[in-house]
Amino acid sequence: MSQQVKILDGGMGRELARIGAPFRQPEWSALALYEAPERVREVHDSYIAAGAEAITTNSYAVVPFHIGDERFAADGARLAALAGRLAREAADAANSPVRVAGSLPPALGSYRPDLFNEQQAQAIHRVLVAAQAPYVDFWLGETTSSIAEAESIHAVLAGQPQPLWLSFTLQDEPELYDAVSTLRSGESVSAAVSRAIELGVENVLFNCSHPEVMSSAVKQAAAVRDRLGADIGIGVYANAFDHGSNSGGANEGLSDLRKDTHPEGYLNWAQEWVAAGATLVGGCCGIGPEHIGRLAAALK
Repeated sequence: MSQQVKILDGGMGRELARIGAPFRQPEWSALALYEAPERVREVHDSYIAAGAEAITTNSYAVVPFHIGDERFAADGARLAALAGRLAREAADAANSPVRVAGSLPPALGSYRPDLFNEQQAQAIHRVLVAAQAPYVDFWLGETTSSIAEAESIHAVLAGQPQPLWLSFTLQDEPELYDAVSTLRSGESVSAAVSRAIELGVENVLFNCSHPEVMSSAVKQAAAVRDRLGADIGIGVYANAFDHGSNSGGANEGLSDLRKDTHPEGYLNWAQEWVAAGATLVGGCCGIGPEHIGRLAAALK
């Protein structure tokens, strides 16, 4: 099974901050697109050097939630296109094949299915899709909190030739670590995966949640895939946020990172996910090139 595992990249924002790129709230990773785009390319290159076989455009924060309505109207398309071009150039310069994922983030706020508005979200995503389309190999709807968000992303991509990967974020309060994993909306993983398969996605993933809740989600996804006879991959890219760090609101500060998600510790989690049926493994917030290098060495 390990020979079939594909390695994804890690988090962008925290890595930009770590290497000294311009970085602050609320712009998050979008600030580097304004002030130091060469540092974004540097992060992409570091993940490719570590062994990533797919990299994600730095468009997660290119939304009004992070840069404001006025700047999104003025700069959103330009920044998204720049994010696409930087990733494409890094992938094309690689010594081995690397695919580019076009990030389609939660348009109205991460972890907030209660704020979702289809019309508003689709207006934002249309800008990101049009700007990134020339550069990407597939679309990545990531940190998706509800089935409705997933359906909205799929609708925006109608007519786009690139396949869609959908990645869901999970409830991950410590008291839920031993429970059956669910989306942040409270909807079941099984229902979300079933709907994703109906929508024709290429892969279903789980991201930006604590490592402890991922194996349950992978097992549920594998069971649905096998029951429906679907030909999809299952992936995980967890975050390194400290326990209970999601209690604060977005843009209120940087969440602390836990100590047990060092590269070897993260590999231990990844091996558990692969044993449960994952075929795609990478990292989210706080997971850097050294983690991806360890995954690549052990799992590819």
